[in-house]
Amino acid sequence: MGKKLTARKLTARKLTALAYTVTAAGMTAVTALTASPAGASTGPLAKPRIAAHFDLARGQMPENIALEPDGTADVTFAAARQVAAVSTAGTTRVLATLPAPADGGVRTPVLGFALTTGIVRAHDGTLYFLYATGTSDLTGLWRLRPGGTPQRIAALPAAGLPNGLALDEHRGRLYVADSVLGKIYTVPTQGSAGGEPAIWSAAPELAAAGFLGVNGLKIHDNALWATNLDRGTVLRMPFGPGGGPGPVRIRATDLTGIDDFAFTGRGDEILAALNGPNTVVRIRRDGSSSTVLTAADGLQNPTSVALRHGTLYVLSAAYTTSTDPNLLLGPASIGRSRK
Repeated sequence: MGKKLTARKLTARKLTALAYTVTAAGMTAVTALTASPAGASTGPLAKPRIAAHFDLARGQMPENIALEPDGTADVTFAAARQVAAVSTAGTTRVLATLPAPADGGVRTPVLGFALTTGIVRAHDGTLYFLYATGTSDLTGLWRLRPGGTPQRIAALPAAGLPNGLALDEHRGRLYVADSVLGKIYTVPTQGSAGGEPAIWSAAPELAAAGFLGVNGLKIHDNALWATNLDRGTVLRMPFGPGGGPGPVRIRATDLTGIDDFAFTGRGDEILAALNGPNTVVRIRRDGSSSTVLTAADGLQNPTSVALRHGTLYVLSAAYTTSTDPNLLLGPASIGRSRK
């Protein structure tokens, strides 16, 4: 049964629209995907390729990514309500499909459809991910252990939109960004049920400005870093005594449509996905930025990036282009300063 999602008109600091058709039936467990070359990159030494094309009609719009040791990408397919594993050869295996809300997800704040969002992977292979439905019985933090079935381990407010997710295995805590309520929650990983979420920060810098606020989350250099999509900012919040938040510092601005991001391993340097502009940018320590990938490289509303062992991964959801949701792979040298 098909479902038409309503277009959303946004300002220049937001996405331009969200309009597409999702077909819920006929999902295959394993799909072979053929790699194809992408266009020339604006970044030095970059030779990206599209490693996997996803099925837009089935809601396979990749929203977030976590990497396995062998390079497999664990991704959330937003409108398909799925978690899948995508090999670097382009083969996709669906790991879990979450139950649909009784109302189809129409009460999901802002977006009006149920969607899987942030995902992280623990060292033992356990996947944690977020699901937003607008209903109290399903919205929350979910867990999938290897060979197991998905289980909700913490309920989150149905009036919110849990989006970005970060894992601190040392402290035994997960951090959840709520893009609608403008808050970051923390949830302990111990115990079979995970534990009750607690508000870690509700700083004004996290708030939305008409659409979606705090978005991507990463832990780096004894701080929790975040993006704010509406405000186009990168934020740093140091961990204080007892693990609480220190003062928020704005590290970069004027990043229209910024979604998720990754640290390059060169200090505080970041590669970030700018969804609406169809670009990936390198953000330097001083907050300045430069474009390293564009639509010419195959980007279709990029949502998240990851790096491992010399390889850059970029997911594109095609939310507004409505053409080709995909996984792009390239060398980690993309974004390095020119010599």
